[in-house]
Amino acid sequence: MSHGCLVLALECGRPLESPSVICLEDLDEVHLGRGEFRALEEVPGNPGRTLQVRVADKWMSLSHATLSHDSRKWHVKDEGSTNGTLINGVPQASAVLAHGDLLELGETLFLFLELEEDCERILVGGRAADLGLETLVPKLAKQFTALMQLADSDVSVMILGESGTGKELVARAVHALSHRQGQLVAVNCGALPANLVETELLGYRKGAFSGATENRPGLARAADGGTLFLDEIGDLPPASQAAFLRVLQEREVLPVGDTVPVRVNLRLVSATHRDLQSLVEEGEFRSDLLARVSGFTLALPPLRDRRVDLGLIMGSLLKKIAGDRAQRISFSCEAARALFLHDWPLNVRELEKHLATAVALLHGDHVELEHFPSSLLEPRRAGDNRRDQGEKKALSGDDNLRRQELIELLRQHHGNIAAVARLMGKGRMQIHRWLKRFNIDAEKFRDGER
Repeated sequence: MSHGCLVLALECGRPLESPSVICLEDLDEVHLGRGEFRALEEVPGNPGRTLQVRVADKWMSLSHATLSHDSRKWHVKDEGSTNGTLINGVPQASAVLAHGDLLELGETLFLFLELEEDCERILVGGRAADLGLETLVPKLAKQFTALMQLADSDVSVMILGESGTGKELVARAVHALSHRQGQLVAVNCGALPANLVETELLGYRKGAFSGATENRPGLARAADGGTLFLDEIGDLPPASQAAFLRVLQEREVLPVGDTVPVRVNLRLVSATHRDLQSLVEEGEFRSDLLARVSGFTLALPPLRDRRVDLGLIMGSLLKKIAGDRAQRISFSCEAARALFLHDWPLNVRELEKHLATAVALLHGDHVELEHFPSSLLEPRRAGDNRRDQGEKKALSGDDNLRRQELIELLRQHHGNIAAVARLMGKGRMQIHRWLKRFNIDAEKFRDGER
């Protein structure tokens, strides 16, 4: 059974304000309107069943819109407000709400969600929140909580996710929370030439090869007492994998050209967007190394599946980009709407780039749609968005992650159901049930479509 959830995702005039989550379970109605401050109040005469949500937004009417629930669905009705109610950018007098709908009242944006888990507000607070470990996605919040519990241990951490989802940010948070006295050394394995990976990681002795005119300690020794972050570890060449496995097994480094190993004490955090188990089966990645690097695995969902966190992430990025000026920055409704309706194929990295460009272009402190590139000027049409959501049947956060995992595995194995079932540790019938549930056509992947 799904639980309705309303998220006050962004106040355009105050983008640094933290989002609020309103659980709709056990409620019959929710009245949305203007107030002196952000507040949730029970309505007299129907306590526990009706809620009044007030927002200090001068563009909202005192009684702006009402959410009501019948036996199956939540509905929204505009109460004759001055500026109207928009759903996914389209004015609506009334409508049935679908999972992921964006509601726009005045200059305040709400997201309607249907979740299989309780929709309570789950945030990792304190210093971890300052480090970016903050989310409203229940499954991700549980992973962040577990990560905090083992941050000061020596357990290796593997971070999975598409490019740009913030894997290095999580690695830096792990290091900051580890209390290790050494530094964090970040290495992009995919950016190192194959013939230099071993010497860069392990170091070398003077005279070990032509051009080795001095002793170099290498990146692994530079991380002694701290954390070594291997980004895109799936791109590590096979020969270098064997050499690095020794570092993890023996806790020592043997520089190229040397005969005496050097002891090291480092914490390993790795990241990849690739399926390492598939690489093992294809002989491109060592199974013993995979066992060493995957002590705790955290999966970062793409930003398109974390739209509920968009306001949180925007606030954090604005503070990073604009400093003290961030307190004065505001957004037009059109600009904010474009951000929430965009698919973010390049994830958080793309969001940061667009926000940084917009802030640099400002003459004042108000972000307009014109400050964003053309890729954001034509957001998805509301009808297209609602059809997509209907096809996905109001997926929960966990289901979205499973759907993306299925798509990625089908893409990698060209629609081979047996291979996908084996990798997921499930029977073929379960895979077929998921394909039907998530409206995925495996034949498209067999034909090479993406």
